[in-house]
Amino acid sequence: MLKQTFKTLALAAILAGTAISATAADYKIRATANSNENDEDYDGLVVFKNYVEAASNGAIEVELFIGTQLCSNGAECLQGVADGTVDIYISTSGGASGIFPYVQVLDLPYLMADDRVAEHVLSGDFTRQMRAMALEDSGDAIRLMTIGNTGGWRNFANTKRRVAEPKDMEGLKIRTVVADLPQELVKSLGASPTPIPWPELFTSFQTGVVEGSKNGITDIMGMKFPDAGLQYVTLDGHAYMGALWWMSNQTFMDMPEEMRAVVVDGFYALQQATFASPKRKSIAAYEEFVAGGGDLYVPTPDQKAAFAEAATPVYDWFKSNVTRGEEVFNALTTAVDAANAEIGAARAADVK
Repeated sequence: MLKQTFKTLALAAILAGTAISATAADYKIRATANSNENDEDYDGLVVFKNYVEAASNGAIEVELFIGTQLCSNGAECLQGVADGTVDIYISTSGGASGIFPYVQVLDLPYLMADDRVAEHVLSGDFTRQMRAMALEDSGDAIRLMTIGNTGGWRNFANTKRRVAEPKDMEGLKIRTVVADLPQELVKSLGASPTPIPWPELFTSFQTGVVEGSKNGITDIMGMKFPDAGLQYVTLDGHAYMGALWWMSNQTFMDMPEEMRAVVVDGFYALQQATFASPKRKSIAAYEEFVAGGGDLYVPTPDQKAAFAEAATPVYDWFKSNVTRGEEVFNALTTAVDAANAEIGAARAADVK
């Protein structure tokens, strides 16, 4: 009986020790996304937090700050990452282009054909090269951990008419962000770029300040833009909506190598979650758009080729006007060519 009691006490002590080690975190990571809990970014962070805390046996604690509690825009948040007041931040290419202008390469149109190609490219050496560039240009302060997705693909949408080919874009006032590249793209297609802050876009559609935008369907439906008159969407898929996940390099490097490996694997899990989330959410969003009377148009291969041809001047503009533009353009196109070849070979083998 006494022997059994000692065994029970010993087991309780072991369990208690495990519980203590699992709750007393040695490292704390503050992660922020300027979005909300319905966003793919939040889905990714939840997966990241769960994985990292479990795989580190509680040695790493991840705190999530969704919204603008820690910082409110790309420049401010990336400065926080550099200063160490923010450990992890997710941005779009537009949000980071003020510091790393070459990340706009992700906005170049019609370079990646579909999700399979984009996911292959963003999971490989292209992202590592962008990481090296960002570390170099930030004085080893800001580290690019991975590139996921936030909203699927950008497509052209408008309040006026079906857009089936480039000439249908002529004269439309298309909302863009302030960055030069999306404005150059819109101009190359014969439309008029009109920078409008995101919170003002609904009213701008209503009043005719703008007549179109370049967004993913989940953003369009999430913001209820059809209620403001946005009734035409063309699935040209001109740009993959990449999500750049940044981390304080000091926070990362201050951890021992085994904990850094956990964080790296956590970002892999996060990336996979953000790859999947828009696919699932877009199904209901497209159904809702069509059910509400929206016109959803898929360009023919010839029409899509015409869009791509019309947009080619943007490539030369990017290489000539963006710092390190030619370097990153060559890196992306090389990665795309390799992905197309590998995927093509795999598909050919799988259909036999």
